[in-house]
Amino acid sequence: MSRSFFRLPFRLTEGVGRALFELMGLDLQVPNYSVLCRRQAILQTRLFVQRTRKPVHLVIDSTGAKVFGEGEWKVRQHGWSKRRTWRKLHLGVDEETGEILASTLTTNSTIDAHQVVPLLSQIDRPITTVGGDSAYDKWIVYNTLADPPGQDASILPVIPPQHNAKIAQHGNCKKPPLPRDEAIRSIRKIGRTRWKTQNHYHRRSIAETAISRYKRIFGSDLQARELSRQKQEDKIKCSIL
Repeated sequence: MSRSFFRLPFRLTEGVGRALFELMGLDLQVPNYSVLCRRQAILQTRLFVQRTRKPVHLVIDSTGAKVFGEGEWKVRQHGWSKRRTWRKLHLGVDEETGEILASTLTTNSTIDAHQVVPLLSQIDRPITTVGGDSAYDKWIVYNTLADPPGQDASILPVIPPQHNAKIAQHGNCKKPPLPRDEAIRSIRKIGRTRWKTQNHYHRRSIAETAISRYKRIFGSDLQARELSRQKQEDKIKCSIL
């Protein structure tokens, strides 16, 4: 956690640890920097969240985290090279408190909607609502929220359908109405802006605020180079936040 917060390399982290133990008068050994690097991949890291059973309105979003390669200015001016690589950080945030309840780190080719199940499975609180942008307007997301893992009641989606969305189940059907179809009908009737206001869609920006905090404190780059270590680095940073 000290290494991530102060953005230290492993060798400098080892030196800082030794200096701190000397100041505290503790006769403890600090692992070698190479040992720290190897152990990072097998850490059992978890998010430290508040212990409560209060229902939560979850907002989800994703962002990119660069591993190595050019910055955005160089890409705009001269294009990008084959060595430019980044990862996708997916966050699930409590809309009321801004607390990060779940996180995953994937390759840049992963679809955002496929990370809804891994995010929900990390949360042991009852979830009433999930808010997300149009990237989560996928049937896999709606089916997951209708029968969420580890929860008996369904979850209400606050996800704006895409502009070319079509109704899947017509009103004369005897089956229960689908939340996505109800959202399409409501948007056609009152407009997309009023629908977002009535359903408090603007609260989804809490997830973007959490992403902004993440990048302002830790930067937009990942220090680790292997995906297994990068996942642990992500968990550590979210625990610090």
